[in-house]
Amino acid sequence: MNETRVDPISAFDKPWAYVVLTKPDVTFLVVITTVAGFYLGSVGPPDWIRLLCTLGATLLVAGGTAALNQYLEREMDAVMRRTAARPLPSGQLQPREALAFGALSVALGAAWLWVAANWLSAAVALSSTVLYLGLYTPLKTRTTLSTAVGAIPGALPPMIGWAAAHGTLSLGAWVLFAILFVWQFPHFMAIAWMYREDYARAGIRVLPVVDRRGDATFRQIVMASAVLVWVSALPSVVGMASIRYFFGALILGMLLLQAGLWANRARTNVRAKWLMHATVAHMPLLLIWLILDKLTAR
Repeated sequence: MNETRVDPISAFDKPWAYVVLTKPDVTFLVVITTVAGFYLGSVGPPDWIRLLCTLGATLLVAGGTAALNQYLEREMDAVMRRTAARPLPSGQLQPREALAFGALSVALGAAWLWVAANWLSAAVALSSTVLYLGLYTPLKTRTTLSTAVGAIPGALPPMIGWAAAHGTLSLGAWVLFAILFVWQFPHFMAIAWMYREDYARAGIRVLPVVDRRGDATFRQIVMASAVLVWVSALPSVVGMASIRYFFGALILGMLLLQAGLWANRARTNVRAKWLMHATVAHMPLLLIWLILDKLTAR
């Protein structure tokens, strides 16, 4: 495939294009969940230097993975309205630049994790990259089950933080994984419903593309939101948190479930957008509440 020819871009635009290549909106969730995993996995006061190193290294791996994903999907991105302005389809960067940037970022991030934390955190981080690029990305054009596959690497950042702080993947790490895994279904399905025409144009087989009426899509949103109510309360059940967290998690979960039911009643893009915003607010609030519960328990 020939590389895109474009007019030269400014000295500021090119560095910013590399930033955009890392999908900063997605890395916000990576930051929150990695910090939460590290803090909750720490025995005693957190090692702040190790936390900063873990966070920086994880961001390198996540940003590099996003860049490599855009390299692999540059042709699909070019036909989707919401992604056509990304650095590769728009010609701000050449494919070889994205490939080199992504590979170097992942390698440096994994090496940094190994040196600054431990081999386990580096292995979990690399696993997220391999699963995302090697399994989830090619499945997106083949089956609607790709969403469930993609939720696995999407739920690994708190485990990276936990492994870096604790040195093992004990029960608490898996509880955080379960919470984030289930949460991704209402979050992504809301996005997929909003952009179902875009996904169809690119040949990406998300559920709303084949489920035109939305029956299966919104059933999955409601069911996953209902499951999340109880999964998010698990930290109290396994001894990670107090009864105070338990009731707070139930309240947040019920509010998200109500947002899902409300969106189901009309199934408009506007309501799906509000549901997406509700999921974006839910996860940081839940994790902050969990961190505060541990902090005040000392």
